[in-house]
Amino acid sequence: MTQADPKKFHIKSFGCQMNVYDGERMSELLVDQGMSAAGNSEEADLVVLNTCHIREKAVDKVYSDIGRLKRKDGTRPMIAVAGCVAQAEGAEISRRAPSVDIVVGPQAYHRLLHLLDLAKSGKKALDTDMPVVSKFDVLPTRGKQARPNAFLTIQEGCDKFCTYCVVPYTRGAEISRPWIDLVEEARALVDGGAREITLLGQNVNAWSGEDDKGRKIGLDGLIRALDRLSGLERIRYMTSHPNDMTDALISAHGDIPTLMPFLHLPVQSGSDRILKAMNRSHDSSSYLAILEKMRQVRPDIALSGDFIVGFPGETDEDFEQTLQIVRAAKYSQAFSFKYSPRPGTPAATMDDQVAPEVMDERLQRLQALLNEQQYAFNQDTVGRVTDVLLERDGKLEGQLIGKTPWLQSVHLISPDLRIGDMVDIEITQAGPNSLTGQITERLAA
Repeated sequence: MTQADPKKFHIKSFGCQMNVYDGERMSELLVDQGMSAAGNSEEADLVVLNTCHIREKAVDKVYSDIGRLKRKDGTRPMIAVAGCVAQAEGAEISRRAPSVDIVVGPQAYHRLLHLLDLAKSGKKALDTDMPVVSKFDVLPTRGKQARPNAFLTIQEGCDKFCTYCVVPYTRGAEISRPWIDLVEEARALVDGGAREITLLGQNVNAWSGEDDKGRKIGLDGLIRALDRLSGLERIRYMTSHPNDMTDALISAHGDIPTLMPFLHLPVQSGSDRILKAMNRSHDSSSYLAILEKMRQVRPDIALSGDFIVGFPGETDEDFEQTLQIVRAAKYSQAFSFKYSPRPGTPAATMDDQVAPEVMDERLQRLQALLNEQQYAFNQDTVGRVTDVLLERDGKLEGQLIGKTPWLQSVHLISPDLRIGDMVDIEITQAGPNSLTGQITERLAA
């Protein structure tokens, strides 16, 4: 049974910033073919669910969203499931949810248009290959940006094989995109209106390549090249792995003005015994040593981390060691989760799985400490004057929301400002999750 050509599409991305980037690239691909973006799934002829497979609940949510796409009149849009759930479950998605028309993995979404043609003609549209050809060579050239901050994927895949993680299986081996491609894409983003670029990768600081003179460089070298782009005022990167946190990259934070004073460096646990069981290549002391080096070159650095509670075999003592490393690190923000067994990972079959109620109690205690630290960090910035990049409208009349260099959200009211402006503001008030500021000076646009 053939289907009509879809005219409008809606992409819903779950999970990490790399999925947001992938969603943007799929959107550009569809727009390049003459389609237009719909404001929501109700208005769309094609809905792309760009999925995450890291947590069990995220997978369940995908199937719930598929069911909700059926409309009151019994019709539904064409449905594409993309991303890591598509990669991990493949044909199982079509079996479990027959209404899905397209299944495409994160390394094959450049073939979305071909799969769309197959689906329109009633043929099987499934692609979870990890082709040798770079999808980035096939995707359209970046153009005008809807936001002043943009994402740029520079590295994909993971060779670390943490025992709890599906990423090596859904994203493949670590691959670094070529230096020249990244500089050109960054230049296109800046020419299209981006003032801030966040470099993305599963292990972003594992990026390596050769510059235009054939010299081998790491992430610090790429950042130095991007720092020379006229009009690019802020550079960030995430997510980093402690194993790839080189002295050269740490030093870059001290001498590159556009590199923001923020580092997201997951540790996962404070227990060396649990870190070993996780197959992490660091221990608690080596992790804290990295943070100390960072603070030496950039005393105002804001630190962020990831934590898993309830990993198989985690004892009360192990958890207390996690609380200890949090107290030592003093985070400005962090992400914390209960361990979620993912099929196919070594940890899923380990003995001594922790009871759900124990995980719940530990997560509450950990998050209480992390929230306390975040609030304290925010409070410490009250009275500080800093530059803020305005990114979106707020809920109130004339209100805009921007980000400080330390990735804090700031609300301010000024009818004369617009999204994309860089302003000097004084932080006047701090809450647990955001700041309030007042303008002191508008910087050059």
